[in-house]
Amino acid sequence: MSLPSHFNRAFLLRRFLFTLTVTLLCLSTAFTNLRAQQRRIMNLAGQRAVVADERLAVLRDAPDVSARLVHRLSRGRAVGILGSRRAPDGLLFYRVAVTRRTRGWLQSDSIFAPSRAGDDERLARLINGSEGFDRLARARIFLDAFPRSALRPAVLIVYADAAEEAATKLSRDVGKRLDEREMLAGGAPLFSYYLNFNELDRFNKQGVNFILDRKARAFHYDGAGWREILRRYPRSSEAAEARQRLASLSTIAAQ
Repeated sequence: MSLPSHFNRAFLLRRFLFTLTVTLLCLSTAFTNLRAQQRRIMNLAGQRAVVADERLAVLRDAPDVSARLVHRLSRGRAVGILGSRRAPDGLLFYRVAVTRRTRGWLQSDSIFAPSRAGDDERLARLINGSEGFDRLARARIFLDAFPRSALRPAVLIVYADAAEEAATKLSRDVGKRLDEREMLAGGAPLFSYYLNFNELDRFNKQGVNFILDRKARAFHYDGAGWREILRRYPRSSEAAEARQRLASLSTIAAQ
């Protein structure tokens, strides 16, 4: 049984207004959270640093691995270094500010400071030793924290390649998770279900965007990192690799 055209138009309008409202609310919440995070970072005392090895980021009430746990910090968390102390077992701890009221001791290996010589090299080694999403997320931390590092082109290649590897896995996952019959029943264009796939969310938070090969129903990294290399570091050794990858991406986009 077909519905009257005016009913369809009213339904589509209500759905559009609902989607628009939800989108605006999400954007407003994200902006508010970002401003709050920026204020927290600006108000931190001490030398700025960021957690990149969350496995070791245990805030304790004393500079010792057996001291009482105060809080476990997540990857990407900003802290302010207030001082340092060497533990009897040889581990170096930093006294840090996590908020204006929260202080504690962190093992030095868990955090990286842009103003400290050699920390970009140390983080680059951690990135190269990481795999999957951990590699991509730590590379994102490097790119945000060390904008002037000579290692930035190399890390951009790692970041972009990790994003393309993730696209391959996401393409497999989306094929298992989305049901075409259900999508057709929903009425929205098929490609929009793919580009709203919930597993894309955590990559979007890392600054990674994907394009969709609609014919093959496969994701690909949008190439922003490779383009940055060509724009900012055209004479680097990584430029040739970036150019090659963008050429392959252009072939896919043209299909």
